Amino acid sequence: MDKVSIGLRGWRFDEDAVLTDDGELRRVEEMDPEVRERVLRLHRLVESPCDACWLIHGDEHIQRCRVAQAVYGEPFEEVVLCDEHEPDFLYWFREAGGRDLAGTENFEDGFHEWFLDGGRAPDGYAGVEHVETAPEAIPEFDRDEDTEFDADDEDGVASDAGAADEDDVDDDLDLGMDYPSRD
Repeated sequence: MDKVSIGLRGWRFDEDAVLTDDGELRRVEEMDPEVRERVLRLHRLVESPCDACWLIHGDEHIQRCRVAQAVYGEPFEEVVLCDEHEPDFLYWFREAGGRDLAGTENFEDGFHEWFLDGGRAPDGYAGVEHVETAPEAIPEFDRDEDTEFDADDEDGVASDAGAADEDDVDDDLDLGMDYPSRD
């Protein structure tokens, strides 16, 4: 089974979890709650500024920030990055201790602190080779009583009657997180 990214590189989904047998994107209402949470979060992140650019320019000069092209981490503890800063993140993750923070609530803060302390990838550091087919395609969803998504919500939280409460989630449970690898 192949893995695919939608909207932004980084978060990878099992192909059959997000695509129909005909190769079309599934409606989010048809997705498992865990997949749906990430896809709905992507709706919020796809136009976000790159975290590294934001750390450099701040809110005052947000227009200088590049739009995110990749996302790593878990929903609400993710790092979004432009093409220029993705190698910095990958270096941090692979070589500078970021892997130790994977799946923790310190993941995003850990990268931010490292970057603010001058952490950068060495010149020529290899990123990840991605294959893009339809980078702008993100599944559509109906805003009905079964799936609610408030675009004005600060965190872009989706709620679903069948989804687990935050308190019911085992913090030590790794539910298929996909992070960069050396392969």
